[in-house]
Amino acid sequence: MAKELEGLIYKSTGSWYIAKDQAGQLWNLRIKGRFKVDKDISSTNPIAVGDKVTFEVEDEATNTGTISAITDRHNYIVRVSPHNRHQKHIVASNLDAAMVMATIREPRTSNGFIDRFLITAEAYHIPAIVVINKIDVLKAEDQDQLAHWQDMYRNAGYEVYAISTLLPETIEPLMARLHNITTLFSGHSGVGKSTLINLLIPGKELVTQEISGYSGKGQHTTTFAEMFDLPGGGSIIDTPGVKEFGLIDFEKEELAQYFPEMRRVMSGCKFNNCLHVNEPGCAVKDAVNNGLITIDRYASYLTILDTIEKKW
Repeated sequence: MAKELEGLIYKSTGSWYIAKDQAGQLWNLRIKGRFKVDKDISSTNPIAVGDKVTFEVEDEATNTGTISAITDRHNYIVRVSPHNRHQKHIVASNLDAAMVMATIREPRTSNGFIDRFLITAEAYHIPAIVVINKIDVLKAEDQDQLAHWQDMYRNAGYEVYAISTLLPETIEPLMARLHNITTLFSGHSGVGKSTLINLLIPGKELVTQEISGYSGKGQHTTTFAEMFDLPGGGSIIDTPGVKEFGLIDFEKEELAQYFPEMRRVMSGCKFNNCLHVNEPGCAVKDAVNNGLITIDRYASYLTILDTIEKKW
């Protein structure tokens, strides 16, 4: 009978998986034949970074094995598959937090991208963290935008960290937050994820790439999601820089539930099926008019709502 071990998936390359066993040994694993996964999750990748698996040892000399089972996930986060917009792609599983990194310039991150990430984290019950990087390159006129983002997302209920990888004192509170937990890192290419990881894990030396002067956008430097252990405890999962965090399986009637500031007031709406657009007696619109919900977040809601409507 083949020897069986348990492991944690650290990297997926599509056909092979790198896992670490309970003794800290790395293994190259593959799936043999058709692999039975959760019937409720129709995804393009049956196994994701962060999954806990059982595997049969094939060759101890080459540290290769075959995955035989996957432990039930306590959570996961998905986005639209990069290969098929009608299918899910599991980004990572078994997360304690999901962090979106944004920049006000070099390159500029849109509110829409941040909000799509945040509502996805809300939908999958994963605490989200907003990190605004490159505050050292901000011009005087950018400071108002920085303050606006900080106030807007904090008032919505999110943790916000304004950092620069050139200013170590700005990194320390974030390092403390990431201690002993598993955190997903996401953001556009060029926002500085790899540079931050290199600071958090001395000696890691992930490849970083300068912003293109022509397009003002970063180049993709991460191809597959990968987990890295933090020196003091905990781990981070780096994801490929994505242009859009496309949503899937969202219904327009439930969208407002994933905006915490809307969720807090929507019970006051006159109609139970209120979409918070043109209905009378809408508590959400009243909160917008009274400044309790920002115009930017409400505009994001309307834009995303319209995108969902176009699917039908």
